[in-house]
Amino acid sequence: MSISRRAFLAAAGFTTVSAGTALLSGCGSSKTSVTGESGAPSSLEVFSWWTEGGEANALSSLVSEFHLHNPNITFINRSVAGGAGANAKAELARRMKAGNPPDTFQGQAGAMLDDYVDAGQLEDLGFLYQQQGWDRSVNSTLLQLTQRNGKHWSVPLDIHHINVIWANKHLCDRLKVPTAPTSVADFVAALRKVAAAGKVPLAIGTTPDQNWQVKHLMECLLVAELGPAVWPTLWQRGGDWTGQPVTQALVALKEILALTANQTAALTWDQASAMVGRGDAAYQIMGDWTEASFTLAGLIAHKDYDWAPAPGTSGTFLFASDCFTLPKGAKDRDAAIAWLIECGSQNGQDSFTAAKGAIPPRALIGGTERGLFDTYSLWSMDQWTSTRIVGSLTHGVVARAAWNAAIDAAITAFVTDRNPARLQTALAAAAHTYAA
Repeated sequence: MSISRRAFLAAAGFTTVSAGTALLSGCGSSKTSVTGESGAPSSLEVFSWWTEGGEANALSSLVSEFHLHNPNITFINRSVAGGAGANAKAELARRMKAGNPPDTFQGQAGAMLDDYVDAGQLEDLGFLYQQQGWDRSVNSTLLQLTQRNGKHWSVPLDIHHINVIWANKHLCDRLKVPTAPTSVADFVAALRKVAAAGKVPLAIGTTPDQNWQVKHLMECLLVAELGPAVWPTLWQRGGDWTGQPVTQALVALKEILALTANQTAALTWDQASAMVGRGDAAYQIMGDWTEASFTLAGLIAHKDYDWAPAPGTSGTFLFASDCFTLPKGAKDRDAAIAWLIECGSQNGQDSFTAAKGAIPPRALIGGTERGLFDTYSLWSMDQWTSTRIVGSLTHGVVARAAWNAAIDAAITAFVTDRNPARLQTALAAAAHTYAA
């Protein structure tokens, strides 16, 4: 029986890349022949927010793959901790404004990169797309997102499934609540039953540095109420933020947080996942990086934990895609290009996604390649090809930085005042200001 790459990494206790340190080739030699036009040894500064659990292991797996092909390049990990990249994005913006870009940085395919494109801070990567054949091999939905004005600005590395509910199977079975509530009403009823039993219903962080988790939950509730056809219209000029479906989603958000949030307020996403994994909480609504954490903890799918589309979102795949860029003025452009080529390759993407809980961003995934992935990832691949695909707010697809910042401020206020009407007014005002 074959073992998935992520299961292998978990069993082997794969060594992660420490932030701010250099990682040389797997053989430990810096005297191998070099690549790149300059003919001299080089280093590569990679900026990301992958510091926890399965994310850090996935980065390490990708770096190991990179060094198989580029053993001469010293890898410098400039990862910045913080869920959804909130801290990293702020630090990156400061560096870019100061004219001190990393050689490459993690982005999110879609609107998240628009400000950098508008500022002329990124190189067009069309030459790599043509050279490597990515204009033919990348999934067509993602291919559209990597382009603006007919140019390519990033190389996608993965596809993440955002609207997923994770459940501790033992706790849910004991309390006789579903691991996969199909509607928001069913979900609230299950949360009430868990709370009545004296257990934490939903693990979610709500402090100002963690309330991106509230935004993640909010967008899943909005998709549940609006449906996948209407959700994209919110991000266009004239999108209806004042209607009853938005109201219902925000009232549900208030009700859910009232049942659970005070018990878990300071949790990071991975701490919230660990609560569910241990059976200290019943549910988490989070992207599929949670599944990588469960695997690393030795949990078994369908025995210790289960998953399903977030309540009310069956038939919809809310997605995000991590990607890498080539900033203008990169100190070692050749090394950055070598990294981008690795990120766009099948081996690079498989090594990363199989460890992270994501799926590769290519249009075709062969049968042999599917054997690298576990039960959850195979389910996610099938969902990607059989459901309606829409982009995530929290994870960079649909709204650029300023709009996201306005929504973040509104959510911070909501966590304190728990006033859905005030939140809806603030969301409508943000859309009026920022919608194109």
